[in-house]
Amino acid sequence: MKTLKLMITLCLVSCYISTTAQIVQEPTREKFARRVIASGLSNPWTIIYGPDDYLWITEGNSYEVSRINPVDGKKTVLLNISQQRNYPRYDRMKREESGGKPWPPNGLMGMALHPQLLKGKPYVYVAYIHHFEGADKPGKGCADNDGGCMFKTRIVQYTYNSSQQKLEHPVIICDTIPGSNDHNGGRLLIAPVDGKEYLFYAVGDMGAGQFSNAGRLNRVQQITSYEGKVLRFNILPDEDPGTYNRWIPNNNPFNTAQRQSAVWTTGHRNPQGLAYGVIDGVGRIYSSEHGPYSDDEVNLIERGKNYGHPLVIGYADGNYDGLAAGVSDKTNLPGEWHTSYPFIASEKANARRIGAETYRDPLTTLYPNAASFLQALFQKIRSGGEDSEWPSEAPSSIAVYTHATIPGWRNSLLVPTLKGGKLIRLKLDEKGEKVVGDTINYFKGKERYRAIEIAPKGDRLFLSVDSTNITSGPSKENPQQISCSGCIIEFTWKE
Repeated sequence: MKTLKLMITLCLVSCYISTTAQIVQEPTREKFARRVIASGLSNPWTIIYGPDDYLWITEGNSYEVSRINPVDGKKTVLLNISQQRNYPRYDRMKREESGGKPWPPNGLMGMALHPQLLKGKPYVYVAYIHHFEGADKPGKGCADNDGGCMFKTRIVQYTYNSSQQKLEHPVIICDTIPGSNDHNGGRLLIAPVDGKEYLFYAVGDMGAGQFSNAGRLNRVQQITSYEGKVLRFNILPDEDPGTYNRWIPNNNPFNTAQRQSAVWTTGHRNPQGLAYGVIDGVGRIYSSEHGPYSDDEVNLIERGKNYGHPLVIGYADGNYDGLAAGVSDKTNLPGEWHTSYPFIASEKANARRIGAETYRDPLTTLYPNAASFLQALFQKIRSGGEDSEWPSEAPSSIAVYTHATIPGWRNSLLVPTLKGGKLIRLKLDEKGEKVVGDTINYFKGKERYRAIEIAPKGDRLFLSVDSTNITSGPSKENPQQISCSGCIIEFTWKE
């Protein structure tokens, strides 16, 4: 009964900066103090615990980068690039701007800090949607026949002026990354490969094949497209000629004599989480990704590999045989399931065609719904039941916990969720190559957890919470049900 009361208290906490930490005891018996550091932010998307002991935050709707003091919640805006957004701000509650044009749920997304930010390399990298391709055509820009809404995303390097508390001197790294009103991915990460640091960026499939993008061509399996990929860039330019080639590593796996490519891996649906961790002396990159109607994925990202989407959903286990990765009730679209996604005759055969040396199954999946369930769900949606519900988590980020601080947590993946409103812990084996044991859930509440960060000592976790329900499909929530809108919440381990 005592535990139940504590969990109820957690769900009813108001959104203010709490000076008194509330103890939350999880079912696994770990105890955490919960404290709201900041609230009312405009969809806080990225949290980074900086080398200055401040939290660095991006806000998806306001296009602001800020430093927040984790002690008192004081916020300092370093950058406001809302003027770079050439589309009107949408109505947050109605989800669409007048005229029926759906806008991206978040514009300013990923951020990464140079590892030597305060030691002579004061560089900060951000990713944001900057261009709507119908901006010069009022009422246009979303293709006919549910062909999708076309945007562009760019990655920019800024210089941090610590004395003025500003980000200055923008340098564009890439501004031709496709964008959409859905499935932009958006996570940035700096991680080493063979001893050298690189900048990685996760790109989704633009929602191509579902909802308002049901007729948009899905280009995930096209190596020449940046859609549905993890990209790799230099963190400082090399000596190659050209404005953008100097930011692309010369040893990327899909470079050719005619064209350099930022593609590092392919076959991703909506990878919103990227994280790096060293386990057993080896550094690895992990991703968390949204599945369609099942099979949210956690993947181990390896050079040049293909993770299957939209030909294999989750494991190559056959639960999508006879289906596609999406379905629509729009009868003007091709195929039995009215979607531009390719028909999946056999997941196993598709995996074989990709090749054993290239194809990779996920480390684990969440809610791998059965074929019979999916068949019935697809029929219902095709008949007009677009708001049908299905079990899923919608993982939004990921972190690698390698500390010995919290007993039993060492070498675990921490995955916050949007739909599930929880933090999932996945225990890894001693090499960090497999998930062992069951999922363990923490901090369950009426929140859409967007991002996670771990304090340097491993005793504190920081989670950001969405402001609204501006989203699509399975991760959709009622904004009135969000108990702490636009918050940064600190969870401190007690025992």
